[in-house]
Amino acid sequence: MASASADGARASAPRPGKTQLRVGRLVKAHGLKGALKLELYTDDPDGRFVPGAEFTLQVPDSSPWFGKTVTVREFRWMNTHPVAFLEGVDDRDAAESLVRAILWIDQDEQSTPDEEDAWFDHQLVGLDVVRDGVVIGRVARVDHLPAQDLLAVAVGENEVLVPFVKAIVPEVDPAAGRVVVTPPAGLFEELPADDDPAGDDETAATRED
Repeated sequence: MASASADGARASAPRPGKTQLRVGRLVKAHGLKGALKLELYTDDPDGRFVPGAEFTLQVPDSSPWFGKTVTVREFRWMNTHPVAFLEGVDDRDAAESLVRAILWIDQDEQSTPDEEDAWFDHQLVGLDVVRDGVVIGRVARVDHLPAQDLLAVAVGENEVLVPFVKAIVPEVDPAAGRVVVTPPAGLFEELPADDDPAGDDETAATRED
């Protein structure tokens, strides 16, 4: 399930045996016929946004779209910008009501992401966090924000939010049960000493360059 973001937006829980993959965000109404420009979180937009594809919406609880899904009617590129037309979104007002919504798609838990440097949340949660060869914590959950994903690292009774970017998380090895971090000075140093890292939780995170 998607974690709550800063504006209180969240997505519905995935169906049993499923996890969820974040694939895009609706950023701006385009034209008068309900089209919406997309910010993409997938390397295969033409494969993800096919007509009939259904997405769970991550929106604030107060949104009229809360708890609903949307279905792609048409996907096209306009001046290098990805644009989606959705079923039931037929005018600019309806499109405006969906601006900033994040789109999620159900994924089998046993499958792996198609994108390079992408992992589902359940593949990351519980991994040891290693710095300079020493385990310093454990991934407790993954927070998905519009700008980037964050690894919430449990360090004893404390929690550190680590930007999920290659410069800070250069190695992700679910088979070995670990992620390697090279954090900037001060990210972990100010925490009280504690030798008992812990954590526990479940979607898909993409590591940014």
